[in-house]
Amino acid sequence: MGRLLVAAAGFAFAMHSLSAQAATTYALDDVIQMAMTHSPRMNIAKAREDGASAALVTARSLINPEVEVGAGPTRYRTPGGQGSNGNWGIGISQPLEYPSVRRARQEVASANIKVANLGTELTVLGLQANVKSAFYHVVQRQAVLQLTEGDRVLLRDIRERVKLRVDVGESPRYELIKADTELLAAERDYQTALTQVLEAKAYLRGLVGTVMPETYDVRGQLPLGSTLPALNDLNARISGTVSLQQIRAAIDTATARVTLQEKLRNPGLTLKAGVEQDPDLSQFRLGLAIPIPVLNQRQGQIAEAAAELRELQAIFDDRELVLSRELNAAYQRYIISQQQLNAFENGLLSQAESVLKVAESAYRFGERGILDYLDAQRTYRMVRKDYLAARYGYIEAILDIEQLLGQKFLGEAS
Repeated sequence: MGRLLVAAAGFAFAMHSLSAQAATTYALDDVIQMAMTHSPRMNIAKAREDGASAALVTARSLINPEVEVGAGPTRYRTPGGQGSNGNWGIGISQPLEYPSVRRARQEVASANIKVANLGTELTVLGLQANVKSAFYHVVQRQAVLQLTEGDRVLLRDIRERVKLRVDVGESPRYELIKADTELLAAERDYQTALTQVLEAKAYLRGLVGTVMPETYDVRGQLPLGSTLPALNDLNARISGTVSLQQIRAAIDTATARVTLQEKLRNPGLTLKAGVEQDPDLSQFRLGLAIPIPVLNQRQGQIAEAAAELRELQAIFDDRELVLSRELNAAYQRYIISQQQLNAFENGLLSQAESVLKVAESAYRFGERGILDYLDAQRTYRMVRKDYLAARYGYIEAILDIEQLLGQKFLGEAS
């Protein structure tokens, strides 16, 4: 059973290696560029920009005139009428909005354009941060895959050496059982790592779009550490974030909408002109129609717009609190990850490697058994995996802060 598992894992790795060789390789900049061009998120943001621009064209448009034409028979009520027995009339009317109404309508549309533009900028920031995080997740998973593959090869070699010693009677049989168990665990870890690489790549492709092939590879490494400014300095930058700017622009839009609804109580007037021809009479008329806001003063529309304005003001206050809370949480994750990295780089990695070398030498010279050597090997493997996880957690915390503030802090490696 163990041999079948080893063979199956070897076949899977060979197929994975062949597909990786044939696949297109992307660097981080390549992936970001594709995402900016083809991501559905960007298409949505651009469509909203186009819609806001079209709304401004609508706000600047004039109302079309109306032409009314009518004709009909004429019947005299008294005998002796002169002229033809028909009548006709033609009239034209032109609604005109007051300049203040047109100005208010255009201010609403212009403010909406600013909201849409800031929404696109916010989408770009979020998409870039998500793509970076997903890209580095693939890099981290590939590094773990390489570690598990190296461990698998090493444990396979150890297992063969243990088997040889057991066959010649130098070691008890339980050492071979232990070596087989460790090899099976290494095969399982490799399969898990391979699956996680495929899942991470699928997620990255989902961010970029279908322009990215299903089978691809990435080229890069986890970036080196970056030192962030102090937390107080970062908190001071919250007021200038793009997300708050967008809400401010939405508040300006809502304020302009309240003004528009107030102006629409009396939106304008209608100029009228017409000609009527009766059998014995011709008439030319000029007229002016002005709506009188008596029955409907748009109280409902004004109150609705005012409620929307108050809602956006509350959303702004809430978003400011959320940004502060999320920034503080991300900064704490950054501090914890930084401490973990320092612990790994200043002692844990070298200590685990030293213990492994001592255990390996002792095993080769017969001073220790296989169990001590395998325990040291397992510990070293876990320390390396935890180190990679800590590096990715450190990067992810910095990327979260980048996305919250819309500023770049991470020193990237391609």
